Amino acid sequence: MRPGDLLKFTFASVRAHRMRSALTTLGIAVGISAVVLLTSIGEGINRFVLAEFTQFGTTIIGVNPGKATTFGTSAGIFNTVRPLSIDDAEALAKAPYVESVVPLVQGNAEVEVDGRKRRTTIYGVGHQFPEAFSFAVASGEFLPADDPRAPRALAVLGSKLRQELFGASNALGGRIRVGGVRYRVVGVMEPKGQVLGFDLDDTVYIPAARALEMFNRDSLMEIDLMYAEDAPVAEVVAAIERILVSRHGGEDFTITTQQQMLDVLDSVLDVLTFAVGALGGISLLVGGVGIFTIMNIAVRERTAEVGLLRALGATPQQVQLLFLGEAVVLAAAGGLFGLALGAGGAQLLGAAVPALPVHTPVLFVVIAEATALAIGLVAGVMPARQASRLEPVEALRTE
Repeated sequence: MRPGDLLKFTFASVRAHRMRSALTTLGIAVGISAVVLLTSIGEGINRFVLAEFTQFGTTIIGVNPGKATTFGTSAGIFNTVRPLSIDDAEALAKAPYVESVVPLVQGNAEVEVDGRKRRTTIYGVGHQFPEAFSFAVASGEFLPADDPRAPRALAVLGSKLRQELFGASNALGGRIRVGGVRYRVVGVMEPKGQVLGFDLDDTVYIPAARALEMFNRDSLMEIDLMYAEDAPVAEVVAAIERILVSRHGGEDFTITTQQQMLDVLDSVLDVLTFAVGALGGISLLVGGVGIFTIMNIAVRERTAEVGLLRALGATPQQVQLLFLGEAVVLAAAGGLFGLALGAGGAQLLGAAVPALPVHTPVLFVVIAEATALAIGLVAGVMPARQASRLEPVEALRTE
């Protein structure tokens, strides 16, 4: 039997049993479309979250008070945690490769202008904040490089807060009360939008030392450092450790690099993507069982046909290829249909819900179709072997 004849027999069998073939194809298509759609959502969320985290740059190191891990004993028995101070931030600015340092304090306070009051987020920061986090000033200037321990009462507004407090009026030079203390507005930030639920436009920036006093804190919440892009990260971290250990007398702080945060985040998102893909894989498994069942039924229905083929000279291998080919054709057709459904559904979902990030990765598309073909091949092996082992005379008698 020539290869062309095998192909003709395969497609003729698929066409002769249209309803059965359509149902089998649909089973695979549902599984493939589920895999593509779910992985598109997972990959979209993955890209969205990573973009949110990296929009401030990837050369940032955070230093927090307290040690994140302890070794064998309670940290409270032998360990006292010194607060992170403005002086610590000033000392870290002298570390090699460090380009900017931002002391950070965050809290909530009431802001008042001409009798209009509202509660909003207050960030106590240093003058290098825009440079470190890629923020831009729309008008005026950011907090000047005052004495970090005794800065002037100056404030910078987020774009949304400026609009709500001053409307069409010019905010620069205006007087506002933050937590009951008078501040002069020296700048307005460009719109930044929301990041992981935090509205960066609805905020006030004041000097870190004044924020410590306002919130009655003795420690900074964090010190963020931006280092040069070509700097060896290990050396930067080691220098930070040396400076702080010499100042605190011990390692009572935690250093976290941007890459460490991204690695943890990436591992969590990979698990999420795998989980949603596995859910779609269950549908693929069901489709494979469907092909196996249908092909077993086909062998029983076509026993006489197999006997005739064997009587006409077809070898067991050719009969096996005939049934395997039918299973693969059904799986491939179902896979292509499923890819169209999944990718199309992902695009429609993205258009219908713009807030939901959706991205269909090409790699997953290729893997899904290859999986469909593999399922068809595996599901068709046993029925094909069963058909190839039929004795020609016995098979003809079933007619």
